[in-house]
Amino acid sequence: MLELKPICENCAKLLPNDSHEAMICTYECTFCKDCVTEILENVCPNCGGGFEKRPSRPTALLAKDPASTKEYYKPIDKQTFKDRLEKYKNIEPRKR
Repeated sequence: MLELKPICENCAKLLPNDSHEAMICTYECTFCKDCVTEILENVCPNCGGGFEKRPSRPTALLAKDPASTKEYYKPIDKQTFKDRLEKYKNIEPRKR
């Protein structure tokens, strides 16, 4: 089951279940739309994959399977990320 992480891993912006700004990669790394487009350029700093809009869990199921409260806050180191970004930013995510 998808872990609905509560914040952007880079800027700590709140990303509740119903957020239209939550983006995830295939490993469920979670970032806000602004960080994905303006800083990460659709390249996950952890795996190099691309991002998709995170789905929301139906409200009726949140009591049974609540969103996570564990915060993964790990702002990217722009210098470390630079090589990964240059390697992948011009390659379509499905072809990386």
